[in-house]
Amino acid sequence: MNTSSRRRIAAGALLAAATMVATTACGGGKGSGDAKGAGDLAFNGGVNKVLNASDKKGGELKFIGSQDADSWDPQRGYYGFMWDFARYYTRQLITFKAAPGTGSTELVPDLATDTGKVSPDGLTYTFTLKDGITWEDGKPITAQDIKYGIERIWAQDVISGGPIYLQQVLDPKSEYKGPYKDKAADKLGLKAIDTPDEKTIVFKLPKANGDFLQMLAMPSASPVRQDKDTGAQYALKPFSSGPYKWDSYKPKQAIKLVRNDKWDAKTDTVRKALPDKISVTFTTNADDMDNRLVEGEYDIDINATGVGPAARQKVLQQHKGNVDNPQTGFIRYAAFPQTVIPNIECRKAIIYAADTRSLQTARGGPQAGGDIASNMLPPAIKGADPKADPYGKLAGKPDLAKAKEALQKCGKPNGFKTTIAVRNNKPVEIATAESMQQALKAVNIDAQIDQYDGAQTTGIIGSPKVVKEKGYGIIIMGWGADFPSGQGFLQPLVDGRFILQSGNNNYSEINDPAINGLFDQALKETDPAKAGELYKQINTKVSDAAIYLPFTHEKNIIWRSSRLTNVYTADAYNGRYDYASLGVVK
Repeated sequence: MNTSSRRRIAAGALLAAATMVATTACGGGKGSGDAKGAGDLAFNGGVNKVLNASDKKGGELKFIGSQDADSWDPQRGYYGFMWDFARYYTRQLITFKAAPGTGSTELVPDLATDTGKVSPDGLTYTFTLKDGITWEDGKPITAQDIKYGIERIWAQDVISGGPIYLQQVLDPKSEYKGPYKDKAADKLGLKAIDTPDEKTIVFKLPKANGDFLQMLAMPSASPVRQDKDTGAQYALKPFSSGPYKWDSYKPKQAIKLVRNDKWDAKTDTVRKALPDKISVTFTTNADDMDNRLVEGEYDIDINATGVGPAARQKVLQQHKGNVDNPQTGFIRYAAFPQTVIPNIECRKAIIYAADTRSLQTARGGPQAGGDIASNMLPPAIKGADPKADPYGKLAGKPDLAKAKEALQKCGKPNGFKTTIAVRNNKPVEIATAESMQQALKAVNIDAQIDQYDGAQTTGIIGSPKVVKEKGYGIIIMGWGADFPSGQGFLQPLVDGRFILQSGNNNYSEINDPAINGLFDQALKETDPAKAGELYKQINTKVSDAAIYLPFTHEKNIIWRSSRLTNVYTADAYNGRYDYASLGVVK
């Protein structure tokens, strides 16, 4: 899950290994920490448990963010915060339980009556829809609507981006061309999904995949009604199947959601739908955003990337009761596109020259940034080995001798020039890029920094063509698991079949048949331990290819206003708060 925070959703078990101990420390001084609030304030009070439980409805929940989503279209969105927020206006056959911590990783029925009936060979999944589920205009949500929504994933030429797991699993040969090119009269020509009636939907997998139910819990499996589908413009006003509907949206400026009066709470055991209104304000000034949160003007940072360095000390000293410090399940890293730096030894030179302690410090240190990472598989994923350190990065310092040796081998003994691509609205990422730039100077690698519009990620670093044209040899980004397995974390990053012309996340553009083949073997495994051994092999090959430099296993210091009720971090949403459960004191 790419992030601002992106992809994710469902890093689930990634956080299970981290049990946070809450300590009471109420904030003092001016600001939200002193406002008349919903209840007790405590540092880490919302980590893995419910803070200020309430069923009281009303009021306006006010989000603020320094970056708009890549897309609000459920089939296109891939930012982690978008997946969390999308639950206000989308529903799926199954979804994640509304519960703190690891409890959130349990799959529960949503539009369906149960979590599906699976054939003994694992190839057929059958679901029956609930009675009373409707669109925002009161019309019933049908099995055909769900099938059509999923089919939209295939239309990458029209609605690019978003996860393509369902496309890979249901149509591995890419035979279907998407609903906009569908020759069937009803535009429902995808053979892998049957809809015998309006209440029944059947998925037929060519090959078994142990993570298929996890994929159906993604926003990309949301229904879309054909007569409301506006193609590439759908992101501007998605048609709601959830408890809220879109009232207004000005890209990069503001969003307003209001109650969907056609939503029936009796059909939805997951979403509390407590606020009367939900608003989002976007600003490009992250420091100003933090100040406005502390002053009580807004309730929560929708991006959930953490309080920035300018406000961090004040927050921890004066308002500690208003913040949580959860593990996120994300790895922050640099990726090296092979089209720009094709020589492996040149890439190794960058890795050896990087100062991992400086990079950790740039990201906020151990508390605000996280522990130093040495490979590209998070600790709680089966097959991970946190001690695997092929380039000696856990020592926290550069190895200039090996960097210079690698430069000799790549034919650039006097160094070379390249460009670091970094989002312009993420001060911590800019600081990370500056740390890399400074460290690389020691071996005469001249890395210029190009700050691009973070809201345009899909079409900039997500476009292999643009990456090559701009000479982006180093891309600063982060990733959390789409679901808690090696497939859910690594496949979008390193499987060559996931390279897209827009909305790409395999920034290195690695397309190694050996890695692709290991994924095929792992996906068939029903034993998580055996699958983990295959993902371990993949991770080793990724390290050997020198296409990533991991920085940290991310932690964030995230703000919550005193007005919030039902506050808790959810492992299924990468340690963010469960947005669909939040309420406010009016």
